[in-house]
Amino acid sequence: LFVDSQIVKWNVEAAIKSFKGDKEAQAVVDRIDVHYQPGHGFTSMGETKESDGRYFNSDNKFSKDRFLPVGPLHCETAQLIGISGDKMKLVHDHSVLSEPHDSIIVRRDIIKTRQIYDMDEFPNAVKDPAESGVFRNGKKVTVKLTSQAPAFSMREFKLKKGDEVTLILTNHDKVEDLTHGFAMPKYDINFIVNPQETKSVTFIADKPGVYWCYCTHFCHALH
Repeated sequence: LFVDSQIVKWNVEAAIKSFKGDKEAQAVVDRIDVHYQPGHGFTSMGETKESDGRYFNSDNKFSKDRFLPVGPLHCETAQLIGISGDKMKLVHDHSVLSEPHDSIIVRRDIIKTRQIYDMDEFPNAVKDPAESGVFRNGKKVTVKLTSQAPAFSMREFKLKKGDEVTLILTNHDKVEDLTHGFAMPKYDINFIVNPQETKSVTFIADKPGVYWCYCTHFCHALH
C-alpha cells in the first residue's frame, strides 16, 4: 500500500469470497508499517518456480531523514519482512541506493561463488608480464599490461596523436579480494580487474601530453 506506507498480507480465498459479496470474509490477514511508501516488492524465490513464501523485501521510495544527508541524492530504505506466519515480522532494515532500485531474493545454497577468476577463460589475457608492450598496426595500437601488487608491468607507454588504442590489462594476483583498477582521468577511463581477470578499454589518443595512469583500488604502497 503506497499511500498508507504499509505491507498487507491477504487471504486470497477470503478476498475472492469478499469480492463475490460475502461480508463475513476477512481478506486482510495482517498489516505492517514500512518507512515509507513501498514502490517495489519481492518475495523470496518469487521470480522462480520455487517461490517459498518466507520473506518479502519492501523497496521504499522515501527515507524521510532516517539517514544522514550526504548530498541532494539521499539514501532510500529497504526492509526485509518475514511473512511465513500469520503475523509478519520485520527482519532487517537497511539503507539502499536510490532509484532505480530492484531486488531478488534467492536461497543461499544455490549461490555458487568463486573467489578468483580463471585466466584461461579470457582469450586476450596477458599471461606473462614479458608479453607486455605496445603493438602497432598502422593507427591501431594494442597496449598489453599486467598488474600484480604493487606495480603494473610497464611504468609508462608512448603513443602517437590520433592512435586508436586498445589497452588490455590482466590481474595476476591470486589472492581473493585483491582487486586492481586502472584509471586515466583525462580520458575518463576507470575500470576494475579482479584476481586473474582480464579487462580492456578502447579510446582515441587525441590529446598530446603526458597523462597519469594509476590503480584506483589501493592494494599496496606505490600502486
